[in-house]
Amino acid sequence: MSSPFAIVAGVGPGTGATVARKFGAVYPVALLARNPANYEDAIKDIQAAGGKAVGIPTDVTDAKSVKDAIGQAQKELGGERCAAAIFNVGGRFIRKPFLELNQDEFESGWEANGRGAFLFSQAVLPLLLNSRDLKYPPTLIFTGATAAMKGSALCASFSTGKFALRSLSQSLAREFGPKGIHVSHANIDGVIDIPKTKEWLKDAGPDGKIKPEDIADAYWFLHTQPRTCFTQEID
Repeated sequence: MSSPFAIVAGVGPGTGATVARKFGAVYPVALLARNPANYEDAIKDIQAAGGKAVGIPTDVTDAKSVKDAIGQAQKELGGERCAAAIFNVGGRFIRKPFLELNQDEFESGWEANGRGAFLFSQAVLPLLLNSRDLKYPPTLIFTGATAAMKGSALCASFSTGKFALRSLSQSLAREFGPKGIHVSHANIDGVIDIPKTKEWLKDAGPDGKIKPEDIADAYWFLHTQPRTCFTQEID
């Protein structure tokens, strides 16, 4: 029987790469991103630590791209069993008055977080269903945002996409939870401490921003929860 692998979609220098390193310490891991430069350093780190990792350029809004990426991950990492799948796609963050939004800008939020999450989930759930005999329940985690809880002014595109993502996670949790799949939505309600936010919240103190390592630890905690106490939403 093939060994299970993990897969992280939406890998960048912050949360995605850190989550990939966390899960890559236990499982072979596939890292998906539009730009290969976003996952190259994480792959080197995982391999240097003795793990196995593969990077796959992927557009999660495109059905063929997602299908091909999952197929390549199966081929390179070992078959039909996935222990954990993390959808960490942010999409375009457009802050703009609603009456100035064009259709493409508005739909970009849904395309990444709505359609993208749909395509990713349909591709990985059969592999998760094949993995219910593992030590930990097979897990599907969606990275959300404050925008999934409340739509802020000037953020119609982003909040629409994140609301769709959260709603999908709730529906999937109710359908697949009874089948042994842990589906969880993580509301990242704050600024993540990554290089591009270095100048943000400078006066907020040491706890003013969220550490990617802490997010990764929370995702691992979700993955290791027993079936009797699945957490559907965490923040």
